[in-house]
Amino acid sequence: MNRFIVLEAVLQNKSFTKAAEQLGYTQSSVSQMMSNLEKEFNMHILKRSRSGVELTPDGEKLYPHIRQALRQYRGLIDTANAINGLQSGTVRIGAITSVSCYWLPDLFKEFKALYPQINFVLNQGDYGTIIDWLKTDQIDFAIMTAEYGEGFNKTIVHNTNMNAFIPVDHPYANADSVPIEALADDPFILVEGGGYSEPLEAFKRSGVTPNVRYKIQDDYTIMAMVEAGLGVSILSELVYRRTDFNIVSKPVEPNVTRPVAIVYKNKDELPIASQHFAKFIIDRKEELK
Repeated sequence: MNRFIVLEAVLQNKSFTKAAEQLGYTQSSVSQMMSNLEKEFNMHILKRSRSGVELTPDGEKLYPHIRQALRQYRGLIDTANAINGLQSGTVRIGAITSVSCYWLPDLFKEFKALYPQINFVLNQGDYGTIIDWLKTDQIDFAIMTAEYGEGFNKTIVHNTNMNAFIPVDHPYANADSVPIEALADDPFILVEGGGYSEPLEAFKRSGVTPNVRYKIQDDYTIMAMVEAGLGVSILSELVYRRTDFNIVSKPVEPNVTRPVAIVYKNKDELPIASQHFAKFIIDRKEELK
């Protein structure tokens, strides 16, 4: 089963080296385990490409069965944990930047104080990437917008304001709020959503078209660009709370919000540790700010 776990890590990271770092193995041992796995099944499972390590056509046919075996194995471990009490387990989460930076560290700390042997694997990405992780069972559940991901179950835990991020010399820097029409006049820096964008939906509802000049995945890069006077953006209010960028954050008029939800396939099929942590978050949703 260890070889299946290593294969999963290699595919998630698209790298033998990064998989070894994640799992605490040497790079050579990861390579040896993958070589032995291919010998066991008498086929080439992995290939190297420009984008990294990926499955061969034969590997693509085999891998769904390996994922199923891993689910069954993890279910077995979870059953043993449930019998013995929540003494061990791993929670695999996919989250957007604002959540992973500003909520999860404290939540991890509080949960581990109750269950010290529980481990966390956190994957940070955009909406499209996170949904792909859910579909392929690379994560147990996600924390992201409730507006995206058709067919998944969702429990909303917070409604986060999306604010305008503008330079300090912007005409609306001293205003109480910024009309969304005013943001359409400036070069707009769009955070890549991977299939869904709250700012673009807000512009659409208001009947205006933004002048999208840049598309960036990282919130902090966007704030640095705003500080440099390269444009304006709309980001989660959370990212402004722990930053020293010399910029201004103001509410947008009309208000733009992000309903943040726990997103999962089937609650009853979640690993035991993940069920407990999801409930832990829901029980504390009034404390999330």
